[in-house]
Amino acid sequence: MWPSTDCAHWAPSKMIHRLGKEINNPDSVYYWAYKVTFEFNTYKSPSPQSLLKFESLNDCMIVFQNDIPVFSPAFTESSLGDMIYFHSYKNPALVLDIVEDFQHLNSKAVFAKTTGMIILRGDLVKHHISNANLMRNRANFAVFINTGQEFEGSDSGSRPDEAISWGKIRHTCKDKIKSE
Repeated sequence: MWPSTDCAHWAPSKMIHRLGKEINNPDSVYYWAYKVTFEFNTYKSPSPQSLLKFESLNDCMIVFQNDIPVFSPAFTESSLGDMIYFHSYKNPALVLDIVEDFQHLNSKAVFAKTTGMIILRGDLVKHHISNANLMRNRANFAVFINTGQEFEGSDSGSRPDEAISWGKIRHTCKDKIKSE
């Protein structure tokens, strides 16, 4: 059954953005992702009033240059997902749309002049970022840092040359270092 039009429609990145606003704690990375996005969206062109909020023009330009969405493909695979599940019993009108985030992430990759991947760990995150770069005809560079081994058969352990064969990173990305 499809939800009605009076549903609260959220993408995980929008929910994380809102949580960053509500956290209001400078120790949280989500707080800074929200703050930068909010300032960027609110002050598209600097005005004298908006410049008063910053200690220097340099600080102002940094805020205007960064728009930091936070994507979480496994958003519901956490205690937050459990809370959303319990919440849905009293408020069934909440719709969490992961497809909107896929469209946003893939579009960012497709229309970027240059992309690079710095992947810590692997699994789902590595898969989604790599596939977004597949849509744009390969990332320009990639760094994979993980403990996965190729013989495990997982995405975490896949080697860069496999990503090259799938068209996820450019063939010029050949350096590989194994370490412990």
